[in-house]
Amino acid sequence: MASRKRCLAMGLTVLLWVGIHAQSEDTEQKCRLLRKFNLTGYVEAENHSFVIGGLFPIHSRTIPTNDSDEEPVSAMCEGFNFRGFRWMKTMIHTIKEINERTDILPNHTMGYQIFDTCFSISKSMETALTFLTGQEEYKPQFRTSTGKYLVGIIGAGGSSLSVASSRILGLYYMCQVGYFSSCSILSDKFQFPSYFRTIPSDKVQSEAMVTLIKHFGWVWVGAIAADDDYGKYGVKSFREKMESANLCVAFSETIPKVYSNEKMQNAIKAVKSSTAKVIVLFTTDIDLSPFVLEMVHHNITDRTWIASEAWITSALIAKPEYFPYFGGTIGFAAPRSVIPGLKEFLYDIHPSKDPTDVLTIEFWQTAFNCTWPNSSVPYNVDHRVNMTGKKDRLYDMSDQLCTGEEKLEDLKNTYLDVSQLRITNNVKQAVYAMAYALDRLSRCDLPESDMANVPCSKIPTFEPRELLIYFKNMEFTTHDGTKIGFDSSGDMESGYYDILNWQLDNAGEITFVKVGEYKFKNTKQELVIPKNSTLFWNTESSRLPDSVCTKVCAPGTRKGIRQGQPICCFDCIPCADGYVSEKPGQRECDPCGEDDWSNAQKSKCVPKEVEFLAYEEALGFTLVILSIIGALVILAVTVVYVIYRHTPLVNANDRELSFLIQVSLLITVLSSMLFIGKPQHWTCMARQVTLALGFCLCLSSILGKTISLFFAYRISKSKTRLISMHPILRKLIVLICVVGEIGACAAYLVLDPPRMLKNIEIQNVKIIFECSEGSIEFLCSIFGFDVLLALLCFLTTFVARQLPDNYYEGKCITFGMLVFFIVWISFVPAYLSTKGKFKVAVEIFAILASSYGLLGCIFLPKCFIILLRPKRNTDETVGGRVPTVDRSIQLTSASVSSELNATTVSTVLDE
Repeated sequence: MASRKRCLAMGLTVLLWVGIHAQSEDTEQKCRLLRKFNLTGYVEAENHSFVIGGLFPIHSRTIPTNDSDEEPVSAMCEGFNFRGFRWMKTMIHTIKEINERTDILPNHTMGYQIFDTCFSISKSMETALTFLTGQEEYKPQFRTSTGKYLVGIIGAGGSSLSVASSRILGLYYMCQVGYFSSCSILSDKFQFPSYFRTIPSDKVQSEAMVTLIKHFGWVWVGAIAADDDYGKYGVKSFREKMESANLCVAFSETIPKVYSNEKMQNAIKAVKSSTAKVIVLFTTDIDLSPFVLEMVHHNITDRTWIASEAWITSALIAKPEYFPYFGGTIGFAAPRSVIPGLKEFLYDIHPSKDPTDVLTIEFWQTAFNCTWPNSSVPYNVDHRVNMTGKKDRLYDMSDQLCTGEEKLEDLKNTYLDVSQLRITNNVKQAVYAMAYALDRLSRCDLPESDMANVPCSKIPTFEPRELLIYFKNMEFTTHDGTKIGFDSSGDMESGYYDILNWQLDNAGEITFVKVGEYKFKNTKQELVIPKNSTLFWNTESSRLPDSVCTKVCAPGTRKGIRQGQPICCFDCIPCADGYVSEKPGQRECDPCGEDDWSNAQKSKCVPKEVEFLAYEEALGFTLVILSIIGALVILAVTVVYVIYRHTPLVNANDRELSFLIQVSLLITVLSSMLFIGKPQHWTCMARQVTLALGFCLCLSSILGKTISLFFAYRISKSKTRLISMHPILRKLIVLICVVGEIGACAAYLVLDPPRMLKNIEIQNVKIIFECSEGSIEFLCSIFGFDVLLALLCFLTTFVARQLPDNYYEGKCITFGMLVFFIVWISFVPAYLSTKGKFKVAVEIFAILASSYGLLGCIFLPKCFIILLRPKRNTDETVGGRVPTVDRSIQLTSASVSSELNATTVSTVLDE
């Protein structure tokens, strides 16, 4: 409540001040401040051309006032800040150094007026108003209380403080160079037109943090920020960078500026309950201190903290007793530097030099825990609310008096520690930036683009806005070789962060070990962490912590989105068949190639199993054996026929046709071997054509025989004279049929031939090598012709089956054709219902079965008689020529054949 009243009162003061300023200059009313702000600091303005202001957090907080309706007063400060005191001393040291140089402002010297902001917004506002008015006038006249012109301000020491002060100073374009304020909003030149800084913006730091998180493979990270501009804008930028990198923020909590047990416990609860083991802390060391005490109180360990530059090297936090909780912290810091002469300047301090220097007296009392004689300056004061909710009022005035002989060399505090001059070096760079801009103004060193439009300015009577243009395109080199320049937003054009890791040395003290760098220049960034860097991780195993919502999906699975949850929380879903994820954490499974398939684990594409009827496998080998046996049997029959070619039984019913049938059967049996083995283009083209031609030759030859039988049957039944067929006509039928089939096959091969096909549609896990038959119309035509021949053969021999032969060739052919039809009719459904190599096997079996059937039915009975019943192989038994025809003598197939072979044309006369 008191804080709100103070802010409201300060706001009314500003409004009143602005309202008075808006009145016309000729008004007779003269306004004076009723009281002055309670400010402490240092001033040196005499014998100097102008004054540079300075804002530093020499104290860490203001003392709360009573909750009453009394008129608010300017608050007192407490909590001496050795770090801020060193920054302030560095500014004085740098100004003295510049004044001694002859190459910068050779005809001018700089004075200074420095105030303590107490790390509070209210004090920053007070100091800003004081700088503008000198606390004497009712309107800004840019003179300090010393009467010297104020040309610029260094500070303030914190983002919220800079935002508050710059909103007032920026109204009059008072140049302000920050050294510790990295809040990204300060880059907005519309709101803060005169603000520059020698520390990178939090946009750069947020990008650096996300790059570091990606480098270590963390995806699930918590975020805690101070409840001020620095924390809020820092976390906002950090979350945006995390989202653009597809990383997740597990939780985002704030550390209250004014202690609130509820808010603090919310932050502690989030840390304890979250699975995120890596947490980003966007806060200053002063604001972080209560949170650290809570972490110790709750004994929360096994966390890795990513520190912002505001507290990574803070001695307030980096204490050995906090190492079990914050050891292994990794974060970003401004580059370390060595400032010549600074250590000696810092040691040159003693209360006896100026009894009115209350800050030096408080420093001495706080450092040595004693009371300076005749001093009423309190120290070690703490009016904050503790963790029990009670308010403490401690004025720790030691009973021991300071002697003045205390040795600074015996101290071990932040003020005298010059081993980590980082923000301190930023202060030096900020002062030099202001000095170089003033030097350019004194020489009228305008940028080329403004030389024709901007007149030269004079020191010290120039308007504050006239100095802004000299920051444009300004670049200077510091004492350690660093080049400093500002972009259009007032930010550093280039630079780098040191990446530090908290480790414990042999003496039990925390050391800041540099493990890498983050370099940036305009839009280019680079994270450099050498492989040989030794990092300490505050985990049970001392290994790199694992901070994930869900563990990375193993190879063979993919990420599945959980509705309503961040993208880092997901389910691991196995890849579908034919898809794989070879790397852990893939969002999608990758399809395998046409010739590959996923393995059982779905982690790798492996070549598909290749399927075809191979010679090496049992089925293929068996069919090859059957084909060879069939060929050998046919050759054996042919040999028998050749040996006994002059016998009546061989000569019966056209010996040449019998040889053609044997040759065709040999072709069909051997053609089945073209179906075995890996299909090739030439085998695909040859096998169906060879089979069709083989069957055509066989069936057309059988047709020649069956037509002879048919005519013999018609002769035996006819009462009229019939003219029998000459043998040449039967061979002519064979020739015509074969030539027609050859023509159809040739057209088939030319227009749309069969070709080898890799079939991947039948079975996903296999590649079935088979033959694509090309034109189905042509294929049906050539085999349809064979079917037609088979039907004619069957019909003609079926009619002639009743001829009274001793050897019933008509009946044998009839049975052979029946076997042929049964085999191929059974083949059709079996062929259509099978796939892959078994489909080929069914076709080979049909070829062999039909060939074996024809061979067995037509030739084996004759071979039986020729070889085992030779006495029946005579003209009388088989049936010889019949010179005359009598109705009482019935003709046989053999006699008809003999007669037709003996004469060119046999005439059979009816009675």
